[in-house]
Amino acid sequence: MCYTVVMKILTELQIENAVYEIAKKMCFEVDEKTLKKISDAYEKEDNRATKDALSDIIVNAKIAKNEHIPLCQDTGIVIAFCEIGGQIVIDGSFEKAINSGIKRAYSTEYLRKSVVKSPLDRVNTNDNTPCIIHTTITDGDKLKITLCPKGAGSENMGRVKMLTPASGEDGIIDFVVETVRLAGGKACPPLIVGVGIGGDLEECALLSKRALLRDIDDCSKDTHAKRLEDILYEKINALNIGAMGLKGKTTCLAVKVETFPCHIASLPVAVSLMCHANRHATCEL
Repeated sequence: MCYTVVMKILTELQIENAVYEIAKKMCFEVDEKTLKKISDAYEKEDNRATKDALSDIIVNAKIAKNEHIPLCQDTGIVIAFCEIGGQIVIDGSFEKAINSGIKRAYSTEYLRKSVVKSPLDRVNTNDNTPCIIHTTITDGDKLKITLCPKGAGSENMGRVKMLTPASGEDGIIDFVVETVRLAGGKACPPLIVGVGIGGDLEECALLSKRALLRDIDDCSKDTHAKRLEDILYEKINALNIGAMGLKGKTTCLAVKVETFPCHIASLPVAVSLMCHANRHATCEL
């Protein structure tokens, strides 16, 4: 029996154009669900200074969208999460296409270029590339790209720790809460907190980044992870760090936990923090 597989061809330029469009969107627009949570935080806040800060965040988001200016002066290093269907043929270089889209967006929209060629000599590349690309091969003929610009304020506050299994759930909770406490106002709260548990050193960090891309209103379908999300949400908001570190009832807008199988003698945990702008955007080709 003979099977014919129809392949979908995508060109470098098609991918570049799609990346260009969502790279602009992620820097100028806060999604409505995130804005709703910030507005809810404003309504229940008692601290006057914190309430003013939340009001400023909401006004800033409206100005950024309406006047097409960046939500924040730190427009980040871009991370691209890509799901490539097995029936897709890419005519050209996939990596070049992603970086070309980023380069165009950051140049034509006058976004801050924050990437240095080497961490040692610190010479700026002047186009905010290269970005960091993660790829997964999936079924079908779709290409899904999600871009996430991580500013240094939130990124520098991320942490990874190789716990032992004996640390258990309490050890995980203590580490995550301590990470947010140490970050204080530096990561520009209220935050979205991504937690990766399992895998190994690099996998748990990647899990924590992927967690930040989830819908802000969803919860884990895994019973244990969902329970952790609820516990961490309460404990983090009890820290009284508040918006921009001014103290208050809302330090985080959401906690997202992702897990992966791991070695019997390991318990890797990573925490990635996202500022209140919750910047990311997705396209599908």
